[in-house]
Amino acid sequence: MAREYKPRIVTANDLFEGDAVYFTASHGWSRDHGDAVVAFSQDAADKLLSAANMQQDQVVGPYLAETVMGEDNRPQPLHFREAFRTRGPSNYFHGKQAGA
Repeated sequence: MAREYKPRIVTANDLFEGDAVYFTASHGWSRDHGDAVVAFSQDAADKLLSAANMQQDQVVGPYLAETVMGEDNRPQPLHFREAFRTRGPSNYFHGKQAGA
């Protein structure tokens, strides 16, 4: 039995600053997860990933990440790793790192 397809977005890291970025409908990149264009089929996801891979002068490591649609009809992270990436670099002293 085939696994149910879950909507996906394309994410990568900015080549120069390292921030997590998300592929948009205009084939640009945003640091806001909610700006990402959502692929509702595997074919659409493959096309988005292919387009993102053509921009190796801007990003590194594009990949597909599962997402869910929020109440505001914008994509929200589904897995912990993706939610963690939306918070920015983990080398800043905050939370447990700051001794709080």
